[in-house]
Amino acid sequence: MNGPTLKVENLHTHFFTEKGVVKAVDGVSFEVARGEVLGLVGESGSGKSITGFSILGLVDPPGRVTGGRILFQGEDIVGLSSKEMRTLRGRRIAMIFQDPMMTLNPVLSIETQMVETVLAHENVSRGEARTRSRDALGMVGIPSPDERLASYPHQFSGGMRQRVAIAIALLHRPELIIADEPTTALDVTIQSQILAQMQGLTKQLGMALVWISHDLGVVAGLAHRVAVMYAGRIVEIGPTDDVLDYPTHPYTIGLLQSVPANVPRGAPLLAIPGMAPPPLQRPSGCPFRQRCAFATTICETEPPLDAAGAVAWRCFHPQARRAA
Repeated sequence: MNGPTLKVENLHTHFFTEKGVVKAVDGVSFEVARGEVLGLVGESGSGKSITGFSILGLVDPPGRVTGGRILFQGEDIVGLSSKEMRTLRGRRIAMIFQDPMMTLNPVLSIETQMVETVLAHENVSRGEARTRSRDALGMVGIPSPDERLASYPHQFSGGMRQRVAIAIALLHRPELIIADEPTTALDVTIQSQILAQMQGLTKQLGMALVWISHDLGVVAGLAHRVAVMYAGRIVEIGPTDDVLDYPTHPYTIGLLQSVPANVPRGAPLLAIPGMAPPPLQRPSGCPFRQRCAFATTICETEPPLDAAGAVAWRCFHPQARRAA
């Protein structure tokens, strides 16, 4: 099929609390093509994970998608029934969670969990389901996959458990995977191995991958394009090299300046001043203006979407593009 695998248009996800409405996702738009990796980055509370949960229909009350469209293979999946979403979730759209124990049941063997995952969506024999499970473990680099099928989650290290979670996500060769910071708790060596495998698998299987992370270093080495989120909105989006080498939005610049590798040895980190606004007290206009060194009175109004080439941003005072 021509066109992007996933296209999100003006997505709004709100939580209706006793104290007011929390606009966790506030007009987010992006798309991901077959074989492409999109990095979704930002501080905690920026709306990254809720965007992923919204795509999969996993937002629980009092939250709900209140507007916009989520087009998967050209079909709008917003408003599908629970039964209809179950036919997509796990088979055609999969998710990898930050904590693999959210995916794995500690009292069931790996074989039981993987085989049941296959049988839940496809009418195949248990033998075929087991063979597919074994092959998926081998695909993510788990040695002796036949033997490890009989193991339980507690018999794996954290990195190996995450590989099992990735293998489960790959069982049905989904067209789209949402990965919610799946390598955050892993050491650097294991993290780099898993990132290399995900790059190879995305290309080999032709999947679209949305990689949610707060780590710009991970996104720089993995994603083809990056979308920077702040206060429920995408403030800058474009090819990874363009966005990270020539950041336009002051928030993107602040994130990059906060990375230790970008600061001379012994020099203090240039942290972004202040804190992200509380969800119920977000200012009008640009939500970043209270922390921005370039803010003026015009920032009290909503900044329009501007673009130069393949990069787009929401800011009245774009930095790198203006200088260029």
